[in-house]
Amino acid sequence: MLNCRCFFSSSCSYAVSSTIEPFYKGGKVQVNEKFIFCTCGTRVNVLQIVTGKIVHSIEQDDQEDITSFALSLDDEILVTASKALLLKQWDWKQAQCTRSWRAIHNVPIASMTFDPTATLLATGGCDGTIKLWDVVKQYCTHNLKGSSGVVHLVEFHPDISLLQLFSSASDCGIRMWDLRSSQCLCVLQSHYSPVTSLAFTPDGASMVSSGRDKICTVWDLKSRTARRTVPVYEAVESVVLLPEDEDFSEIGVKTKEIHFITAGSKGICVLRVWDASSARCVFAQTLPSAPSAGGSEEGGEEYGDPRSLTYCLPLPSSLRLATVTAEHNILLYQLPSFTTQQQFVGFNDEVLDVKFLGKGDTHIVVATNSSQLKVFDLATSSCKILYGHTDTVLSLDVFKKGSLFVSCAKDKSVRVWRQDPDSGQVLDARFSCIGNANIQCVNHPYTLACESFVVSGSQDCTIKVWDLPESIPETDGDMFQLTARVTEKAHDKDVNSVAVSPNDKLLVSGSQDRLAKLWSLGAPGADLALLGVFRGHRRGVWCVQFSPMDQVLASSSADGSVKLWSLQDFSCLKTFEGHDASVLKLIFVSRGTQLLTSGSDGLVKLWTIKTNECVKTLDAHQDKVWGLHATRKDDRVVTASADSNITVWTDVTEVEQAEEQAKQEDQILKKQELSNLLHEKKYLKALGLAISLDQPHTVLKVIKAIRQGENGAKQLEKTVLKLRQDQKESMLRYCAVWNTNARSCLDAQAVIQVMLTHLSPEELLQYQGARAHLEGLIPYTERHMQRIGRLLQASMFLDYMWQKMRVTGAPAR
Repeated sequence: MLNCRCFFSSSCSYAVSSTIEPFYKGGKVQVNEKFIFCTCGTRVNVLQIVTGKIVHSIEQDDQEDITSFALSLDDEILVTASKALLLKQWDWKQAQCTRSWRAIHNVPIASMTFDPTATLLATGGCDGTIKLWDVVKQYCTHNLKGSSGVVHLVEFHPDISLLQLFSSASDCGIRMWDLRSSQCLCVLQSHYSPVTSLAFTPDGASMVSSGRDKICTVWDLKSRTARRTVPVYEAVESVVLLPEDEDFSEIGVKTKEIHFITAGSKGICVLRVWDASSARCVFAQTLPSAPSAGGSEEGGEEYGDPRSLTYCLPLPSSLRLATVTAEHNILLYQLPSFTTQQQFVGFNDEVLDVKFLGKGDTHIVVATNSSQLKVFDLATSSCKILYGHTDTVLSLDVFKKGSLFVSCAKDKSVRVWRQDPDSGQVLDARFSCIGNANIQCVNHPYTLACESFVVSGSQDCTIKVWDLPESIPETDGDMFQLTARVTEKAHDKDVNSVAVSPNDKLLVSGSQDRLAKLWSLGAPGADLALLGVFRGHRRGVWCVQFSPMDQVLASSSADGSVKLWSLQDFSCLKTFEGHDASVLKLIFVSRGTQLLTSGSDGLVKLWTIKTNECVKTLDAHQDKVWGLHATRKDDRVVTASADSNITVWTDVTEVEQAEEQAKQEDQILKKQELSNLLHEKKYLKALGLAISLDQPHTVLKVIKAIRQGENGAKQLEKTVLKLRQDQKESMLRYCAVWNTNARSCLDAQAVIQVMLTHLSPEELLQYQGARAHLEGLIPYTERHMQRIGRLLQASMFLDYMWQKMRVTGAPAR
């Protein structure tokens, strides 16, 4: 997740410090105590649980989507299956493919698993066949036929001595295979919909199966009969047995009978614990309510609800549980309390806005193309999802103190949230403000002592000012409904952006009607007063911002331009043009001396206001960059895009300045050392030092000094031959350049003569770029030879003339 690209300016320089990017878009997930393995199109991503970062990415060379994968129980071998009907074995820690072979299946593989010894691999195909592979001896051992439809589930019996395999296909039965005879021993019939998971007791005597028919069945594997059918009243996607040797009395487990956890479609990420002997639910996880778009308080009851669970995976060593939701979120719970430890968001969809949050800006709050807000801890990438809105959240803003933030959505509401500054936990929304149309934008007062009102702009062309009470509750409780203090019909089209001045006395609004307007907020209870109109944009205004230092404001538009306006006479002071599409967001940075803008072209540009020029373009996104925000200290910037990527940039100006200064000081010291070496006639060290500085002119000076000394030719030969191979490669490269100039060609030819005399052609051709350098030497050498030939002829003619001519008036002999 960590990149090294930078962008620079005359005032500051930023480098990518972290990136939150999609790592899971559906499909299989496996976990161990340290890593999460999940599919993402053509890749299997390996996520480190502690940091929340992608540490390895296993990608198919053929760019075909991965249909299934399996990780051995010893966490050493990873095998992937793709739509190209290839099986690949990976050393996943090095991200290297160690072996690949054709799957004999005629259609893609739907499921696969390893046996407890990590020597046998079972693959279930969409053609109804199951094949077993010996991954050590590398051959197919079994071809099991008889299943009807797609084999979506294969599991080995935990007692490998029994050599039994269990499978389930579209016919809803569970087949029990004897691998010694390759025969189906029996078909366990109990479910009326596809079986989704199997869980075995440690002794292997019993098994629990789950299905989407809202029942779980406990099987006696010795008699091969159903011992108990447990109605669970939800479509179950995964079942996990509770460890028998742990104390779970606090969640109602009183006996040593089989207890299992179900994860399915009922409710919002709710896990339930069942007693198999009594078919009774002994514990149901309680989570904060999350109103759905349809207004159901119970949550989704149908398979495919975005809040339902698709996987439940145990981590027995640490007594934890991992669950995967249909929204591609992965949650880690600590047993037996079922408290949420971490939550990772696999796919953010289109990111519409992002803001830094919290004490020290340690978190970011993100609005995606959904009704939920997501708060990320930047240190661990762990996420908390906030429920409250019932439609897509469009805009966010954070109060200056950083503990309060506000959101607005298509559900015509504005909600104010509070974050505990010490723990970082976000409480439920404290206040709700209801408007008359989709609320497009929100803003807050700037003054640190003032958290008294919120301003919103809407599709109904109005601006509303909402007063907040003096005291805001710091604990969860009932939500307060607020009424608008002021409602003003501000524009003729949608209001896209509003901003409050640093002194909280002025308000600016930007609209699709191509205008930005300046308003006086006035005293509490007073209406908004229009002070002026900013005209000049050719298309709708997307964003407006006040300068934190000067009496100017900036606006960005769909016409691709950014304009700087005077608050005194409402005139346009400067226009910045460079984006090829709409400019969606802008912020002032570097104490108001620079602008950062983001556009629909996926670019972020840094502008210096004084010179009116774009000093650098940051190309880190592939789609519209909707989110752009800087910390209160201006030391970090976050960008978020419709490509689902969120990038945090850190100001590295001081670091780079220190590195540049150290580099310059080192260069000065080396130049002084070089001068001393030449004075002391230590040519070998001088030549090596000049080459290390990568200064061809200095190297040429050393060569000239050697040739002009006593026994220059022998001294040059002796010095060149003592150089290392990489230094000789540099010398050959320099000679190709020197040879193009008549003033330095003799020095180049002298060095080349030494190398061609003492090095064989095979040795020379091993040098990097030797062929190209030697080919480049030929035409210039021929030209120098012709020039020297002409000079020689001219000198011989002069000599002849000198010998033959007579001085005028001299007596004849």
